[in-house]
Amino acid sequence: MPIQSQEDSGAAPGPWQAFPMRLQAAFLPLLFVVLHGALLIVGGRHAWLVSLIFLTLAPLMAGAACLYRARQGGFARGWLALAIAMLLWAGGMAGNLFSGIVLDSWSGVGALSMLLFILYGVPIILVLAVPEREPWPVRLIDAALALALGYLFFRHTFALASMADTSAANVVSLRLMFDIENLYIVLFALIRFHASANSAQRAFFGSLAIYALLYLATAAFINHLHSDVYYGQWPDLAIGLPFLILAGLALAESGGAVSRASRGFEQVVRAGGPLMLPATLLTVSAVLVRTHPLHAIAGCAAAILGYGLRTIWVQVRHLDVHDRLERLTLVDPLTGLGNRRQFDDSLRREWARARRTGQGVALLMIDVDHFKMLNDAYGHPVGDRRLHEVAEALAGCATRGADIVVRYGGEEFAAIVPAVTPEQATLLAEVMRIAVERLDLPSPAPAGRVTVSIGVGHIDHVAGDDVAALTAAADAALYEAKQRGRNRTMAHAAAR
Repeated sequence: MPIQSQEDSGAAPGPWQAFPMRLQAAFLPLLFVVLHGALLIVGGRHAWLVSLIFLTLAPLMAGAACLYRARQGGFARGWLALAIAMLLWAGGMAGNLFSGIVLDSWSGVGALSMLLFILYGVPIILVLAVPEREPWPVRLIDAALALALGYLFFRHTFALASMADTSAANVVSLRLMFDIENLYIVLFALIRFHASANSAQRAFFGSLAIYALLYLATAAFINHLHSDVYYGQWPDLAIGLPFLILAGLALAESGGAVSRASRGFEQVVRAGGPLMLPATLLTVSAVLVRTHPLHAIAGCAAAILGYGLRTIWVQVRHLDVHDRLERLTLVDPLTGLGNRRQFDDSLRREWARARRTGQGVALLMIDVDHFKMLNDAYGHPVGDRRLHEVAEALAGCATRGADIVVRYGGEEFAAIVPAVTPEQATLLAEVMRIAVERLDLPSPAPAGRVTVSIGVGHIDHVAGDDVAALTAAADAALYEAKQRGRNRTMAHAAAR
């Protein structure tokens, strides 16, 4: 008997499936907190163990929910980083659990747990600070800055050991480190949320901002008001709440309209985003100045050097992109020759050079004969191929580095030939005409093959700024070549 789906069989969904995902996401954290509280009541002297287990499970649940969300698509990189952060936090709590059960609060495990609690923020700061689609060298620099930040946390935490056996001054320093990290995450998340135009990114940064605000408030509440109370008390219910809310946000559906931030704000965030990691590194270094001056100096140097290298790389890349775009604006995409803009710029430049040096300059205007007839008979794709082949032949004849061949427009080409006599310019034009003729490209024209007519304009001595005289001479010579039957070269001297 074939298996039918619920929809095909008409069977009603189960009671759990009937709840929308958002209600499920809200119900699970509530159930978790109620169960935690109930077991605290009945746990007695083992209530601390109950809390440590639940506070290890809470970030694990949040991490699993983030991994699930990452697999669903939509800014998977962010959700994956958040999942890694949750695993680090769960590892810190698991260290406390292990220490309490097996090692009777060995200080090394306590310090390692605290390190994991602080390091949990590094992947979050990294995803907040590094823009999308950055090239691998820039990502490598950002990763190095994140590692430097993690190393400073490492040195600071292990130097101060655990909260249980350190001095009051060190406890204050550790709390300050936590507060700085949590505050930076909140600020960065809110900025990225308001600057995100993409709905998937906006959903992620919005969820992260809510979680980060709750975590900031909870951490401040525990660290500053209840730090002397061991696990197994009612404040423990608040510790797990941010993770449970994050799990709910990760499982909840996303969507809806995106209110786009102003273009200026988006650009400011994109430009200033790379400052997040160096700024965090500088702040942490400032906290370490009294206790670890050498590490503080190294942290400041790493922040400045890393941001400097990143800025240099990005600037070089932008200059390269600008140069390529500039070249594209000067190149005809069909033939690969220079375009009309390059022709105008080059002609003005060579005209000014000829006036300085006292040498002559020639302009060749080249027109493909009966090109409209060829296009009508063979079609535009064939016509485009013929133009490309003619362009290659013409460019192959201009062997001097100073000679410039461009596509002037349509089926017309031009060549700027500096520092030549009229005879040399006319000879080059003849070489070009014969080169095209020898291609023996079929054409419906009377000659039966593709040919060109060339008009040569030349001026011996440049006196003024107006290049129109040279252009007019070349145009007049081209017109005469066409009038005399095409597939020929004519030359005119430009009026001075």
